[in-house]
Amino acid sequence: MSEIITALENPQAVITLSVLMLAVLLFISGSLAPELTGLLSVALLMATGVLAPQKALAGFGSPALITLMGLFAVSAALFKSGALDRLRELIASEKIRTPRRLIALMGFVVAPISGIVPNTPVVASLLPVIEAWCVKRNLSPSRVLLPLSFATVLGGTLTLLGSSVNLLVSDISEQLGYGSFELFTFSAIGIPIWLLGTAYLLIAPESLLPDRGKINTEFNGMTGETGYFTEVTIPFDSELVGQSLRNSRLQRRFDVDVLELQRGRERLLPPLADRKIEPDDRLLLRVTRTNLLRLQQEHTIQLAKREVSNSNRVFFSGSDEVQKIVEVLLPAGSTLAGASLRELRFRQRHNSTVLALRRGQQTVQERLGQAVLREGDVLLLQAPLDSLRGLQASNDLLVLDQFENDLPTVTRKPIAIAIAILMLIIPTITSLPLVASVLIAVVAMVCGGCIRPTEVQRSIRLDVILLLGSLSSFSVAMQNTGLADAFANSLSGQLDGMPKYVALLVIFFCTTIVTQFISNAASVALLAPVAIELAPSMNLPPIALLLTVLFGASQSFLTPMGYQTNLMVYGPGRYQFVDIIRYGLGLTILMTFFVPALILFEYGTF
Repeated sequence: MSEIITALENPQAVITLSVLMLAVLLFISGSLAPELTGLLSVALLMATGVLAPQKALAGFGSPALITLMGLFAVSAALFKSGALDRLRELIASEKIRTPRRLIALMGFVVAPISGIVPNTPVVASLLPVIEAWCVKRNLSPSRVLLPLSFATVLGGTLTLLGSSVNLLVSDISEQLGYGSFELFTFSAIGIPIWLLGTAYLLIAPESLLPDRGKINTEFNGMTGETGYFTEVTIPFDSELVGQSLRNSRLQRRFDVDVLELQRGRERLLPPLADRKIEPDDRLLLRVTRTNLLRLQQEHTIQLAKREVSNSNRVFFSGSDEVQKIVEVLLPAGSTLAGASLRELRFRQRHNSTVLALRRGQQTVQERLGQAVLREGDVLLLQAPLDSLRGLQASNDLLVLDQFENDLPTVTRKPIAIAIAILMLIIPTITSLPLVASVLIAVVAMVCGGCIRPTEVQRSIRLDVILLLGSLSSFSVAMQNTGLADAFANSLSGQLDGMPKYVALLVIFFCTTIVTQFISNAASVALLAPVAIELAPSMNLPPIALLLTVLFGASQSFLTPMGYQTNLMVYGPGRYQFVDIIRYGLGLTILMTFFVPALILFEYGTF
């Protein structure tokens, strides 16, 4: 502790620590989007003179970040060319008849794909296919969706390209003078971890994945018995006018629950079965996607679009453009979370209409326009194709459906796969830098017709680029001000006398816990420079400590917020928070004991 106090005699160290504490609070609270927190931090470090602009912004021009930008485009080309079509067909085939077989496919096929393709689009592509598989087998999606997320997380540590955090650690290592990582630098550790994790997914008791309910409707991209929450209005000429809800065609023909009836300023709650329907009534329904789309074709009921005329009446307007209906997810860090559709002016902002909202097992009692959006919500949107393409480029919404007519011809699939394979092989057998190989692959994908130039720009996740580019400044500031050395000396005193294995285990476990509350990229940026300073006292190479932090930050199996893919399956699987802990705790404990041993075997001795 005395080392930290001594270091804080330096005013720049005090400023750096204050900025770090502010960043951690913002990361945990979610008051600002993660990338905005990163930009604010790097701006404060420059404004206070802790870092010169050249050093503070060096991360934005690093080879690792340029590599990641190119990888986004290559991944988009692979998906648009149908590179995963064969896998989707295999999942839907008769060969995969049981959850165990499906989990094995996830572990041994999907996970390796996540080693070279970002796992978020992998999960988004396979999610509707697996939901359809659950309907066909009459199984609850909660039995298989969490293993899908965990499998992609395990695969993300197979190669340098498997995760943006891998590239961030490589960048930090280079900035601190230890050199960047090669494509397969940590594959010797990543492969055993992947195999052990897959074994856990296969042998874990089925009771750890509770049955949260089967999908009880014809599959059409909808998941869950609870269905969507949406609003409909009753026009003046509707045949439902004058009928009670109990006797109306609305409940005789469609499997819906009426949660609320709004009549002018009056709000009526269940029981509503004997209430007579009047013109201009507004009903809040819980309905499956299939029935919702059928309701849209009924002239006796209008899906309520939030367009208001001078008389404050809600009306339904058509469009000459071709309209498509898709599901979109609010991912972690979405700036839309915390505001209502009305406050966001969602229709005007995105040129799309929200037909319905799904929120796990919770009931949404507010009017749809007034419901405050949350991370993990799934919206059912109707919009022109051009608007939906624009949504694909948004960092605030993740489109879960694919537009088949937006994909290149299937003849481009072999070209895209060949380019991706060459991108991986050439840097391995030649002296060509990985960043050059990735950029050449991007150009080849465009020239080969696998992706259009405008789609290259849309494929780049600006939020990820801004976050990673700004976070690398933390590591430099902690090194320059002596904070990293002070924290390391203090921690070294706590670890003094411990065997190397136990010390690495403590570092790994602490990183794993931290990454459950802030992003894994932020965890790495904060802990990596401290861990590196521990290397001399532990008689280990710096890469051993870097990899301990990297794998600790990547093994996010305890909370839905711990990793993006966990959040993506949280709603469709209708999981509860404790479900993630129950299923992921065993895997976390296994990795906590196994990963330090692997690192010592590779880079040191017990």
